[in-house]
Amino acid sequence: MKQISDLGTILGVWAHPDDEAYLSGGLMALARDAGSRVVCVTATHGERGTADPLRWPPDRLAAQRTTELRDCLDVLGVTEHHWLGYRDGECARVPSSGAVARLCDLIDEIRPDTVVTFGPDGQTGHPDHQAVGRWTAAAVDWAAPARTRLLQSAVTGDWARQWRIVNERFDVFAPGYPVTRRDNELSLRLSLDPGTLARKVKALTAQSTQTAGLIAAMGEDQYAAWVAEEAFTEGVPAPLVCERCWWDHENARWRCAGTPAASLR
Repeated sequence: MKQISDLGTILGVWAHPDDEAYLSGGLMALARDAGSRVVCVTATHGERGTADPLRWPPDRLAAQRTTELRDCLDVLGVTEHHWLGYRDGECARVPSSGAVARLCDLIDEIRPDTVVTFGPDGQTGHPDHQAVGRWTAAAVDWAAPARTRLLQSAVTGDWARQWRIVNERFDVFAPGYPVTRRDNELSLRLSLDPGTLARKVKALTAQSTQTAGLIAAMGEDQYAAWVAEEAFTEGVPAPLVCERCWWDHENARWRCAGTPAASLR
């Protein structure tokens, strides 16, 4: 628990409702149990996150997922939440300067000790995830105190191997993903204790438009085992990059389509 309490005030920045619970639900619950302040930011309402748009048109799904996220965070003990209000699936088109400025304002207000978000790969390869991770790294670079840590969610190689068939069955990752990390690249790896895991599963269950089908298909025990690990690498705050920049994960650097020879830290 000391490892968690040492993180101090935590600010999580995510793209869609359920990202926060899947990737850091255990971390948030443990931090709140340790008495730490936890603030969650969500970029979109996830209004396009359905395979049944006739039943769930965007406005209806956005309203439902807003309620689901509130219930999810309540289970985790998180009482502070902010929406950025961007359109689901369009974060990569948002001018980065505006999004980063909004996150800088929140960082200035909250003064987090630790910021948690996606790595440059976006965990699953989703463009919204990648954009939000990019904005957050830039905002930490610009506005956070020098002592602030940036932790970026990661996929471990052994988890990817263990759950390869499940991940392929449910199309969890975009083609070419995940980008896996070795143990010596991790700054924090959590194998959730039974009580914390049960709480995380309850929080995810609250987001039923996204999780009910998975839980039914996998079974509760397998689903719980699937979400029992959370891993993070130490991120490097990065200056703002333009909309033509992309993450070269093979060489672990930003590159710009406008100036191909350039690399950004």
